[in-house]
Amino acid sequence: MNEIFVKPNLRTAQRRTKDETIIDRSLFNIPEEYKDLGFNKKYYLRTYGCQANERDSETIRGILELMSYTEVKEADQADLIIMNTCAIRKNAEDHVFGEIGQLKRLKYTNPDLMFVVCGCMAQEEEVVERILKTYHHIDIIFGTHNIHRFPELLIQAHFNKERVVEVYSKEGEIYENLPVIRQQNTKAWVNIIYGCDKFCTYCIVPYTRGKERSRLKEDILDEVNTLIKEGYKEVTLLGQNVNAYGKDLSDDYSFAELLADVAKTGIERIRFMTSHPWDFTDKMVDVIAQYDNVMPFVHLPLQSGSNEILKLMGRRYTTQEYLHVFDQLRSKVKNITFSTDIIVGFPNETDEQFEDTIKMIDYCKFDNVYTFIYSPRSGTPASKMEDNVSLETKRNRLKILNQKVSQYALMNNKNLVGTIQNVLVDGPSKKNEMVYSGYTEGNKLVNFVPINAKTGMIVQVK
Repeated sequence: MNEIFVKPNLRTAQRRTKDETIIDRSLFNIPEEYKDLGFNKKYYLRTYGCQANERDSETIRGILELMSYTEVKEADQADLIIMNTCAIRKNAEDHVFGEIGQLKRLKYTNPDLMFVVCGCMAQEEEVVERILKTYHHIDIIFGTHNIHRFPELLIQAHFNKERVVEVYSKEGEIYENLPVIRQQNTKAWVNIIYGCDKFCTYCIVPYTRGKERSRLKEDILDEVNTLIKEGYKEVTLLGQNVNAYGKDLSDDYSFAELLADVAKTGIERIRFMTSHPWDFTDKMVDVIAQYDNVMPFVHLPLQSGSNEILKLMGRRYTTQEYLHVFDQLRSKVKNITFSTDIIVGFPNETDEQFEDTIKMIDYCKFDNVYTFIYSPRSGTPASKMEDNVSLETKRNRLKILNQKVSQYALMNNKNLVGTIQNVLVDGPSKKNEMVYSGYTEGNKLVNFVPINAKTGMIVQVK
């Protein structure tokens, strides 16, 4: 076998071409002689970050179980450890490196143990160089564009006893027939678009996930219909920016039309994530309002309430344009709930600009807000800006923001007390098997004592 050693390149990852994406529908096969490579061997898979990573991990599980590996829940029981990583924020990366270092001890007790690092961190030049230099117990590194190559990489590392690095800087084909083992049997992630072309100045995702590539509607609808036959009750349509769906295709078929067609399949619940306010159309609002099985919940990232900061972030919309979308949804979609993302302490953010963010929170009264302190990501335009907001100021702003967010989350939840909600039952609570949990149509987690309720049922809970 020839040595495999391909490192990522940020400049290559940044380039965008107009080349049409190739769809590969060939059957995914493991060579017969390697189908038992994992016989009597166990794997531990740790997933960090977003739903896209969760969905990628479902494919990794599918591949490994075709090779006869068995999953375990504890790393110290494994013969193969895979870390599917997230690069969105520095503290996420620090956590991964900490765990990589901590797990190194397992190599001493099991010299044949294999370590794999994959996902978004593997797409970063600096990360790969750091692993190669410091973490010698890592055997395989691969990225987000070549999960389909995992069997070959595993075979190479296994038989040659050498480190394997294969990270494609450019996105490739869309592979439609990769194996999958889903983590739930009532809810499923369904990819509709890969990559992102927005290039917000602080964000590493366009570099780690590549250009926008839409799956064909036929493939998406086939997957949803298969899930219905298998008994699934809810699908979440996934993309770094679902609103951009179809813009790279030639048939003028938009996300609003796809959402309507998925609704027509009759699946009981549909969600989607994530939306960008810049291309959230009025037609999308109308589709959400029209179909009862499109859940009345939207994650609509704001990031900042200051137009000046939004411009520095490269977000492409103003607060006024954001509120146009927000108000349209609130006025047309019954009982709609919202979540959002907010970054505090972006370069040059003043007290007045932070106060603009608080004013937006006061107006929107979000049900849930994911709040973050700005951290520069190497290679992004924002990383070249002077990080001139002190850590103390960032922490104070985050504290103020979180207090405000908690105030409205509590208020919104109190408004639901005494109401009857339709809840999709996930199953027994992790803390108490006598209590079940599930989510309302508005994406509220509910714990309740079941009466004839079973996992996968939609029940009414007061």
